[in-house]
Amino acid sequence: MKTLTKLILSLTVVLFFSCNGKQSLQEYYVDNQDNENFLSLDLPSSLLMVNDNMTKEQQETLSTVKKVNVLAFPKKEENTVAFEEEKSKINSILKDDKFHVLMKFNQNGMNAKVLYLGEEDAIDEIIIYGEDYEKGFGVARVLGNQMNPQKLIEMLKTVDNDMINVEGFEDIAKSFNNN
Repeated sequence: MKTLTKLILSLTVVLFFSCNGKQSLQEYYVDNQDNENFLSLDLPSSLLMVNDNMTKEQQETLSTVKKVNVLAFPKKEENTVAFEEEKSKINSILKDDKFHVLMKFNQNGMNAKVLYLGEEDAIDEIIIYGEDYEKGFGVARVLGNQMNPQKLIEMLKTVDNDMINVEGFEDIAKSFNNN
């Protein structure tokens, strides 16, 4: 009986300390994917269409991507308050020390940053976050297995627009442009 009590107490302590109350990016995504203010899109790697013009190295780099999750909040006149609240929540999540900044840029009222989770040479998740006060914000989670960000960036710089076709992103872009 003492052993069972100690086991239950130990499990309770472990659960208490493992739940820090902070929402993860994945939880935020799941909580909001059915929210009418958001557009969500889940793309398996099978929808990333590779063209024969890609080099073997580019194809290998792309094969490390397993899935892309996109969550976008198009700003409208009627959702300004919700926009500010959600933008604050997502920025709070992305300030966590577990996210490492790969790059940031600001241009013409748009702020964007690329972050990652994992080791520098074997990344399991890349997060691309962008916000524009007039159009809204969006976050993309690029999930993979031992992705190399330098190779991904090099690949994206060298491929032609018709080498990779990501079906579905057009709908999100149209939604932002209609605002």
